[in-house]
Amino acid sequence: MIKFIQTNFTKWAVLGLVMFASFHASASELSESLKKSDYVLLMRHALAPGVGDPAGYKLQDCKSQRNLDAKGREQAQRTGQWLKAQGVGNALVFTSAWCRCKETADNLAFGTPVLEASLNSFFDDMRQGSQSNSNLQKFIAHQLKTKGDKALILVTHHVNIAEFMGENVGSGDMVLAKVNAAGKMLSFKIYPSP
Repeated sequence: MIKFIQTNFTKWAVLGLVMFASFHASASELSESLKKSDYVLLMRHALAPGVGDPAGYKLQDCKSQRNLDAKGREQAQRTGQWLKAQGVGNALVFTSAWCRCKETADNLAFGTPVLEASLNSFFDDMRQGSQSNSNLQKFIAHQLKTKGDKALILVTHHVNIAEFMGENVGSGDMVLAKVNAAGKMLSFKIYPSP
């Protein structure tokens, strides 16, 4: 009887350790950082072939814009799955008003994304870069104060990310940025599109 109890206790102890280890293995450096109040994840929209938008495009008319193709939609879905596999389970997602960003944000599948003007592209007038970046920093600072332990994910354009961090990233790439209380970037790590 004692041997039976010891054997079952050992099995339960091993099972408990395996479950404990798998729970902690699902959390990653990325997910743990995004729970903190000084990290934000910026993502360039997924693959949308071409450069800029056609002349005369309208934000209210997706057909008039450069949009995600099938590979871009699949890339955005894969990214959402990858983020969840990294342990990012709860996120606030904000997006530019451009359809390629909105569709990317939707395909991440973290709930309904919210439009945010400071994420809008200034590609058509690069002189707006400095002001756009200032607005983005203010937005980040405000959101980080109120987000709790949710991840803050911002889907935007290459020009916005380049102005914010000083480097270009590829379609669908993500930037984990550590920021100060004013939303200014202190350091970053690039996560290539999975």
